[in-house]
Amino acid sequence: MTTTDSTTVDDDTAAVRLLPQRIMDAWAAHDGQAFADVFTEDGTLILPGDVLLRGREEIGAYMNAAFAGPYQGTRVFGEPVAVKFLGAAVCQLLTRGGVRAPGEAEVAPERAVHASWLLVKQDDGRWLLTAYQNTPAVAP
Repeated sequence: MTTTDSTTVDDDTAAVRLLPQRIMDAWAAHDGQAFADVFTEDGTLILPGDVLLRGREEIGAYMNAAFAGPYQGTRVFGEPVAVKFLGAAVCQLLTRGGVRAPGEAEVAPERAVHASWLLVKQDDGRWLLTAYQNTPAVAP
């Protein structure tokens, strides 16, 4: 779409703000492939420590293993706090959230994160995640 009228901007903003929900839904289903499908084919996922994943296949495999291991029974929460369009097809989304342990209604401070999402609009109009990185919200 080449127009930049307010309807297009509003539609894109709404679509971008919904992306964290797709991640939360995939996480709730403990579905690593659905999680990875939110990323572009060559997307990257960077997590605290030494986690640097490249591409949907690697991201999906990592998340499936995590859902069977340390993330088993967990939920994730993320809410947009800022949306910044860097062009018609590129957007930065900032979120806050984190991982909820089984039975938790809120994210515990030690699992709270701030995250930066770099999104790109596909030719079919869908927004996908091309780069994601988070950092603890509370210093250790």
